[in-house]
Amino acid sequence: MVENGVLDIMYLNKNNPSSAASSPDKEKKNFDNFKFSFTDDYPKKNAEILSGQYGINLLLVGLSLMLALSYRGSAVKEEHILSFLISLMILQIIWMLWYIIRKDRQKCFVSEKDSDAGTSWLRGGLTLLALISLIMDAFRIGYYVGYKTCLSPAVGVYPVIHAVHTISQVHFLWFHVNDVIKTFETFERFGVIHAVFTNLLLWCNGVISEAEHLLDKHKRRLLDLGYTNVTMGQKGPQCNCTTNICSIFSQSLYYLYPFNIEYHIFVSVVLFVMWKNIGRIIEYQRHQKVVMRTKGLFAGPILGLIALASTITVLVVYIIQVGDSVETRESAVTMFYCYSIVMLLFMCLAGSVGLLIFRSDNLPLDYSKNPSRKLDADLLFGTAIGSWLMSWCSILAVISATTRPVYGWINFMYSLLIIIEKYIQNLFIIESLHRKEETNERDEVETIPEIYSVSAGSSLSLTSSFNGIINRAFDNQDKVCVSLENDQEDNNQVYSNNGSLPEGSISLPTRSSEKLSKRRRVLKNIAVFLFLCNISFWILPAFGCRPQFDNGMEEKTFGYTIWTTIVNVAMPLNLFYRMHSVASLFEVFRKV
Repeated sequence: MVENGVLDIMYLNKNNPSSAASSPDKEKKNFDNFKFSFTDDYPKKNAEILSGQYGINLLLVGLSLMLALSYRGSAVKEEHILSFLISLMILQIIWMLWYIIRKDRQKCFVSEKDSDAGTSWLRGGLTLLALISLIMDAFRIGYYVGYKTCLSPAVGVYPVIHAVHTISQVHFLWFHVNDVIKTFETFERFGVIHAVFTNLLLWCNGVISEAEHLLDKHKRRLLDLGYTNVTMGQKGPQCNCTTNICSIFSQSLYYLYPFNIEYHIFVSVVLFVMWKNIGRIIEYQRHQKVVMRTKGLFAGPILGLIALASTITVLVVYIIQVGDSVETRESAVTMFYCYSIVMLLFMCLAGSVGLLIFRSDNLPLDYSKNPSRKLDADLLFGTAIGSWLMSWCSILAVISATTRPVYGWINFMYSLLIIIEKYIQNLFIIESLHRKEETNERDEVETIPEIYSVSAGSSLSLTSSFNGIINRAFDNQDKVCVSLENDQEDNNQVYSNNGSLPEGSISLPTRSSEKLSKRRRVLKNIAVFLFLCNISFWILPAFGCRPQFDNGMEEKTFGYTIWTTIVNVAMPLNLFYRMHSVASLFEVFRKV
């Protein structure tokens, strides 16, 4: 049997004499292919992974410093974290200056643009948040001037560098954030991702500072109510203020923190879209000018404004009553839960009606590749996890409690509605953003202004315009250098050949104002109502209305340390979810 087996193997080798001889050639060919792939495709395939790992490790280094600072006896001090953040901001400023100067010198190079990345209204909102951040930097400088005898110089340098960083970053967002980078891709990936995680670390620093402030306020309330097992750490400068307004600066800072926090997280999201667009090639799409109409808006704005006014009233009453006595604290918490339940019921109803309207339509969904839209959906699901975690913990605390306060089962209903409301709202927003717009012949004429070219022979031609990635160099292949400003003027101009056109020879279609359909009016009212309701639910926790600390039920089930950790991690996600929903619902309103 062995001999036969050997003979069989030898027989096979005789029939394939080229197999042994060709193996070195195959190995050489494989090595050449690997070498070519490594040298040619390596930056394109792996630059995203390498830059992503750099950004994540940058974030972890910053978080490790911030967590070490939270421990009282740690050798890590505040000036160490501030110095680290200052160095990151300076590096980002240098990169942004390099990018702007390099692009300005390459006048013959016209970059492609992604019109979906960083819309004008979003950049306008970020500019407003940046202005509030600059006011906050001014207060920090004033605070440092008052305590400069006992504060580190890093405390005074940080707001100055942060102000310069904010101004330069806003300029970059307005003029370059929708660029689709095609040169120096590997280097630019590291530059953009550095900017993304620098803003994330600034967001984390603001979140931790605000959480510590709110936790100290909660401890003071417990001490005022007679709890003796609460310890307060000694914080603040160990010297006297040299001016009379130091307390105004320190107290005002915490009212501006929510806006500064939202500014940095939104900037990181916009820059992340720019990072995903590096080297991206997408198909051209027809341009459809979005015109926002306010006709038919009545119920949505009225109900939303009532909800917003009620929110401010509830916030003021809650802050006043929650620290007076045990009875007033229970009444304040009960008032918050009852108000929130009514709001959430209306929001669930509005979102369900919107989903039913979408189900009754026959419009298909748009599944084309779009980094901005995909990121919106991912952020809605990802940030909703924070409030879902708190809600399930509250439900478990209510069910497992042996003795329940007056608001026990009201807390249960509130937590359950939070889960359902975000589930419905996520579906409504995502389906709205993915739904294709209804187009017909009349709409195409109405939504594309100034696209007719008229010649002397009375011929009429339709010039196409595009949305998405705009390759301006493609439209001007004959020219060596084309400026972006001239291209924009050319795209909006009506071209005509030599010769005049007699009056009345051709009548161009004019747009007649027509009423919005009933469904679109309902969808617009729903979008506006949910828009204002999400602003309301952002205002309450952002300015100190957090019954998760004051009801006491979750602390009995999970313990003080675990529950405060859960709230401090989940609450920033919940705040960003509400603000991101506000931006997404405004986009839904524009698109309907």
